Amino acid sequence: MTGRRAVRVYRGRRATREADRDATRAMVERAAETDTPAVRVWTPGQQLAFGRRDSRADGYETARTAAADQGFPPVERSVGGRAVAYAGSTLAFAHAVPTDDARTGLDDRYATAVETVVDALRACGAAVERGEPPESFCPGDYSVRATGGGKIAGIAQRVRGEAALVAGSVTVADRASIRGVLAAVYDALGVAFDPDSVGSVAAAGGPADPGPVRTALEDALVNGRERVLRDVTAL
Repeated sequence: MTGRRAVRVYRGRRATREADRDATRAMVERAAETDTPAVRVWTPGQQLAFGRRDSRADGYETARTAAADQGFPPVERSVGGRAVAYAGSTLAFAHAVPTDDARTGLDDRYATAVETVVDALRACGAAVERGEPPESFCPGDYSVRATGGGKIAGIAQRVRGEAALVAGSVTVADRASIRGVLAAVYDALGVAFDPDSVGSVAAAGGPADPGPVRTALEDALVNGRERVLRDVTAL
């Protein structure tokens, strides 16, 4: 089944972080080839994902060591800005959107993604809004925060050929460990960071279990289209 009235939904994760990143890349390539959108929402496992700007900082190696010492294996990602901590309950999401013209639609896709995440988290009972507090992790214009509180989700985007990858993370719970590792990492990188800027779905009134949050986010990304289920190992 192809066409933009349907969406492929990939579930699960691959055995290694490298293989999992390859799966998301393959998902985007397939979306471009078939003109069919695709969605993933999963728990990638505990890790500290550094952005490209981090890797060029003088304190990068010290930051990697600080992350590893606190049980957050360091990895590098191809999209997004500054460092993001994933606890065991943190969700990642990826939405592969076929595009007719890579030069257009960037802002619209960002705005839609923010609205989608806000709607999904509100459906779970969390009080959230667009925006982020000062000195938050991975600062950006397209973020979701608890109402009047800490940052919960950030969104990044990259256009690859004839498809755009709109991706992000959602902090479901485990604020204490995330605050601790980010404080050490940002200190090593020499970047301003306020540990109190870290929020979570649970602290905003939603569940601490990532299961129902994953379901709500997947439903919101699918947005009523016909769902074609696939296992991520099929990529």
